[in-house]
Amino acid sequence: MAFGPTQAIGVLLPLLCAGDALSLYHYWRKWRVENLWFLLPGMVIGVATGAQLFNRFSARELNVIIGTMAVLFVLYQLAKETIFKKLTRFVPNHRLGFICGLGAGVTSTFAHGAGPVVNAFLIPQRFPKEIYTGTTVLVFTWMNGIKIPFFLNSGIITQQTLYLSLLYLGLIPLGVWAGVWLNRRIPEKLFVKLVYLFTFLTGIQLIFEFKL
Repeated sequence: MAFGPTQAIGVLLPLLCAGDALSLYHYWRKWRVENLWFLLPGMVIGVATGAQLFNRFSARELNVIIGTMAVLFVLYQLAKETIFKKLTRFVPNHRLGFICGLGAGVTSTFAHGAGPVVNAFLIPQRFPKEIYTGTTVLVFTWMNGIKIPFFLNSGIITQQTLYLSLLYLGLIPLGVWAGVWLNRRIPEKLFVKLVYLFTFLTGIQLIFEFKL
């Protein structure tokens, strides 16, 4: 079959769901569930909207938007922590949760690219690293689960994409184990810096599409 971006997204979703299930086991109840309830209404609407608009925007256009958001978020956070250290900790709420959930749902549907948007909601809360990771896992478990019926209905997931997903399924436990191992060994402050760094680098990559 012809293999393009749409098929790649279809192949990835079952793998992401498998990774979510394994990660939930390792981080069970190490989350702040209220964050899911703040984000969930926007996520549902975002996924439904993204499914309707799937072919309206090019992958390149969406990558630039997501990448710009990621870079600006990291720069804002660094400036705030440097200049405005006395500000109180960010308190999540339903209004901001809906906005971030909506953006996360749309970007996740288009390109599984909701990480920077979810980080923008979670990182300012300054969770311990395991709570941050567990909350992220919980949010993406729900988000990826919500996408499944939309992807099946739109023909993004097919028998062919499921076959390709099965070929790579064995790598998922190894990836999850490596992530858990690293999480337990990286110091708290270094962990936060690495989250910022990878969010920033992801944004730059999405904007400029550097070739390896």
